[in-house]
Amino acid sequence: MAPGRSTRATRGARQTSVVPEAPLDTPDNALRTQVATVFRDAQKTTASHRKLAVTLRKIQEACCYEPTSTKKPAEADEFEEDDFNKEFVRCVLRVMPIKKSEGVGEKTVRFIGLFLRHAVEKDNEILGEADPDASTMPETPSTRLTGHLMETVLPLMIAKDKFVRYRSTQLISHIINSLDAIDDDLFQKLRSSLLRRIRDKEAMVRAQAVLGLGRLAGNQIEGEPNSDDSDDDGSTGLLEKLLEVLQNDPSADVRRSLLVNLPILPTTLPYLLERARDQDALTRRAVYSRLLPALGDFRHLSLSMREKLLRWGLRDRDENVRKAACRLFRERWIEDCAGTAPPVEGGQPSEVSPPSMEALLELLERIDVVNSGGENGVALEAMKGFWEGRADYRNAVNFDDNFWETLSSESVFVARTFNDFCRNEGNGKYESLVDEKLPEVTKLAFYLERYVKVLIDAIKRISEQEVEDEEEEEDTVEQEFIVEQLLHIALTLDYSDEVGRRKMFALLRQTLSIPELPDEVTKLTVQVLRDLCAPDAAGEKEFCSIVLEAVADVHDTIVDDVPDEGDIDDNESFHSARSEVSDDEDSQSKKKKNKGPELSEEEAAQKAIKEIMINMKCLHIVQCMLTNVAGNLQRNDHLVSMLNNLVVPAVRSHEAPVRERGLVCLGLCSLLDRSLAEENLTLFMHFFAKGHTALQITALHILTDILNVHGAQLLSNNTNLLKVYVKALRAGGRSPEVQAAATVAVSKLLLGRVVSDVDVSAELLKTLVIAYFEPASAENQSVRQALNYFLPVFCYSRPENQDLMRRVALDALHTLYNVREGLDDEEADVDDQMVSMSTIAACLVDWTDPRKCYNPNEGFSAGLDPEKKTVSADVHLDFAKDILERLQGNGAKEEKRIMAALLAKLYIPSGSSSSNPSSPTKIRDVYALVTNAVENNLLSDATSRNALYKVHVSLGKIVNALDAAAEQDAANNAAGRHVSIASGATTHRRSASRAGSVAPSRAGSVAPPASEASGGGGGAVSRAGSVAPSASGAAAMPVNSRKRKEREVSVAVSIKEEDEDEGHDVEMGGTQVGDDDNDGGRDSTPKPTATEAQEPSTEQRRLLRGVSVRSRRRSSQSVVSVQPQQQQEEEQEEEQEEEQQPTGRRGSRRASALKAKARLSAGRSSRAGTEDIVEEILDDSDGDMVMERTKIEEEDEEEEQDTKEIEDEENEDGVGGEEDGDEEEEEDGDGDDGEDEGKDDDELVDELLSDEDDDSE
Repeated sequence: MAPGRSTRATRGARQTSVVPEAPLDTPDNALRTQVATVFRDAQKTTASHRKLAVTLRKIQEACCYEPTSTKKPAEADEFEEDDFNKEFVRCVLRVMPIKKSEGVGEKTVRFIGLFLRHAVEKDNEILGEADPDASTMPETPSTRLTGHLMETVLPLMIAKDKFVRYRSTQLISHIINSLDAIDDDLFQKLRSSLLRRIRDKEAMVRAQAVLGLGRLAGNQIEGEPNSDDSDDDGSTGLLEKLLEVLQNDPSADVRRSLLVNLPILPTTLPYLLERARDQDALTRRAVYSRLLPALGDFRHLSLSMREKLLRWGLRDRDENVRKAACRLFRERWIEDCAGTAPPVEGGQPSEVSPPSMEALLELLERIDVVNSGGENGVALEAMKGFWEGRADYRNAVNFDDNFWETLSSESVFVARTFNDFCRNEGNGKYESLVDEKLPEVTKLAFYLERYVKVLIDAIKRISEQEVEDEEEEEDTVEQEFIVEQLLHIALTLDYSDEVGRRKMFALLRQTLSIPELPDEVTKLTVQVLRDLCAPDAAGEKEFCSIVLEAVADVHDTIVDDVPDEGDIDDNESFHSARSEVSDDEDSQSKKKKNKGPELSEEEAAQKAIKEIMINMKCLHIVQCMLTNVAGNLQRNDHLVSMLNNLVVPAVRSHEAPVRERGLVCLGLCSLLDRSLAEENLTLFMHFFAKGHTALQITALHILTDILNVHGAQLLSNNTNLLKVYVKALRAGGRSPEVQAAATVAVSKLLLGRVVSDVDVSAELLKTLVIAYFEPASAENQSVRQALNYFLPVFCYSRPENQDLMRRVALDALHTLYNVREGLDDEEADVDDQMVSMSTIAACLVDWTDPRKCYNPNEGFSAGLDPEKKTVSADVHLDFAKDILERLQGNGAKEEKRIMAALLAKLYIPSGSSSSNPSSPTKIRDVYALVTNAVENNLLSDATSRNALYKVHVSLGKIVNALDAAAEQDAANNAAGRHVSIASGATTHRRSASRAGSVAPSRAGSVAPPASEASGGGGGAVSRAGSVAPSASGAAAMPVNSRKRKEREVSVAVSIKEEDEDEGHDVEMGGTQVGDDDNDGGRDSTPKPTATEAQEPSTEQRRLLRGVSVRSRRRSSQSVVSVQPQQQQEEEQEEEQEEEQQPTGRRGSRRASALKAKARLSAGRSSRAGTEDIVEEILDDSDGDMVMERTKIEEEDEEEEQDTKEIEDEENEDGVGGEEDGDEEEEEDGDGDDGEDEGKDDDELVDELLSDEDDDSE
């Protein structure tokens, strides 16, 4: 270690009171520099550790041994052994405070262990071979250094600093695993100190302690009881303590360290193999990847342990564990059977043996393939992984004729698994291997026929033997297994070959008629027969007829064995399906006819047993047939006949086995016909009420299947059916199996949304919630596991399900509260029997959390972070409302406290109304309830009040945001209405302006609608009496241009005075003049509007005075837009002619006249000026204002010049306003001449322009 870092390391070491002071009082010397340099280089990389260990060993030898050469002595020769030991320990102590995350500590500890091992080996070489019988270890410089180092580090194991304890324990454990021998006294000290550390509160310290104790446990030495050991270590052995830690330590690292380091002994092996069920995936994987390969030959394990290990590993929930188990089976265990050498260090075999069929068959025999090769057996999964990972075996396997003629249980299982793998895996990539290696259908049918005959012969031999022979039974089981595997292969064959299909069909039909055929073989035979028939309705009928023929053949064996009773009805073994009256009559006649020889009691008992067995066999065949039928029952005559002649008599039979199997067949028939199901619901419920446990489970399965197939209407129509499920769910104490079956059944009904009635669903869900938490189901793990999966999935799948859980939550909580109160409080294990009420309440709130509910629109990623989702909190708002209503009622104080605590856990979304998708009405309702509760001091304890205040504050913020948003919307709506009314007023004013431009009266004249104009009707008479023609669009104007100018000025002044005095405007009564679509009239009587009455007169004065230049520009544009179409076109032509004239006095006067005309027209639309100003200010951007300002200034200059010119002309010509006014009144009074005068409008404009030309001349 570098000398420059000594100060920092010393500060870290002084943090604990037990760290010994390093010898810092001595000055630096050459030895310290050399040793520190070696430790400094050791921190950098582990690649140079061996070289550095050799260097440090030379320094040690120079200090401990006399020099052997006469050369100049080295610097280290001047120091003694104690000096080296002090410097070495001094550098070691610098490692103690280093944190676990820093790699320099790990490297330094590894270097220390390597150096001590190397030093001990060198000292032993110097001393020579040690006596193995010696009771004491030879004392060498290395042993003294090790002892001194251990004595120095051991006190650090009880330091307060966790990193000091960790590094000291790590160093001790590493040294123990590095050395071969330790002094006895030192061994006891190390053992005692490490045993204390297995109870350390830090998992990293415990993990290092068990590393050292695992090495010590291999050579366990029982010593004297230690007074310092508070755990009474002397009373029990070291190994037992480590096994206890292995089973109970909460840290997975500690358990994994023990799993790898404990010695594999007969006493420890079961505990080690138990870790295959550890809750930590890495620990489970270590069992298959490190422990079992290191164990050696797997054949040393028992058969049951092999099967358990394979089942646990191949069906583990973690994929890495499954891969490790599969690799162990196909790489390590097969090599053990092939006789390969044990694996080298690392767990991999030294050499892979070539494919061997004998080794594979032995491997299958070692895992008991007959028992583990069934449908749910682990051998199928093991062989699937085997064929997938061993391509050499796939290519090398050979299924020749000799193979098929000498089948065993292992060899036929190889063929079956190879066939399944090639057909199902690889997307058809291995189909060619099947066609190449397996026989065709015809040959396989012959092999199947042969082994079926062998099986039947073996069964008959056993039945004839009086003394059971175990070998015969084992042989029969093996033959049955062979036939089953051949039928599994037959299920996957291609029956396009008609010859092979016919051969297989005839064989199976004949085989099905054998009464002695085992049940599993019968089931597979019926499945193959269904595949051989067509999949349509005709094929289904053919299949049913064939099976029922076989049933009749089996049933006839009863009559064949008793020829004297040939007249007895074949169905007498059953309770007759006919009516009771006919049954009584038949029984009377049969008693008279049946006068045959009486049988002995033994023969009668055997006959009865045989009849039961035959009837059971017939019903089993029918059951297998019904599981492969999907058509309508009433449309299949064979099924109807079977139901009446076989199933119904079986249900009525007095024999319990026959009756129960008949019940299963009747349930399968009910799935094919709804009316039959409705008729027999009462029967199934009767079996549930009166039957034993197995029969109750069967009845529950039948009822659940009927509801799934035919719908939940049956549940709604029959109220007793709901009671059946509720009773089954509450049968935990009497029958845990029935409760487990009912739990799974109800979970399927609710999760599949089969039960649509809300009240029924609520009752079932409430019962499930109670069953999940009540103490009666504590020992029923089937119920707990099913509900542990169902309840979260059900609630998080749909918002409707969460609302249903909300409805039943408080009722369930009340029931569970009463259950907990009913427990004996004096018992210390109340909490062990039932979880606390706060935990139950937290679960209910979590299940109803809307943020965790799946939303198909947001996808799956949104559900990963529910805290960031903003969803509707209506469920929790309703939950809060329910809680507040319950709090206002009568109830226990403790129960109210629990419910009040739920308020603080509810999800109340924050944010404005726009970002809050919850219902505002519900938010306000809940806020009103919460406010009422706060004001009335509904809750007394502080915790409940705090929860209530929290909800009150959260809801208050939302309500305030909603109110602010509502006010803002109201203001926006009012502003919108104001703008709308103002826009209408603006249009009215613009119409008045247009009317003013048409006639020089105060109110103006209005053009009639287009319809009236086209019809030849006269114009609308204005208040002044003038009429404007609508056809031409030209207004009536006086001939004298000067008089017109004066009248226009007077009209503008009169409008201004009217606005100032009266404060109102003319109300439009018809369609406005100059609209884009049509022309309209206006009411002759002007009426002020509310909006116009509120407008300030200052705006009008500003408009008329010309304060707003932009308004004048806008008004001039609006005049052009509202003029009649013909007038606009004429003005445009005049403007074009003006542009073509040369510039000068004449062009200037003409332009001035046109501008004056537009300006005077704009004055008449002054009533719209205020709104135009507002719209201009709101709509125009700043950039437009800057560009318009320059244009406005230019227009102002031109307007001032034009005004001066007009005033000069008026002064020259004199004022004739009064005369013109009289003439105007006369013209207005004569309405008939208005149309003729209106025709001179264009002439007036021309006169004005011509007058200007005369003046210029």
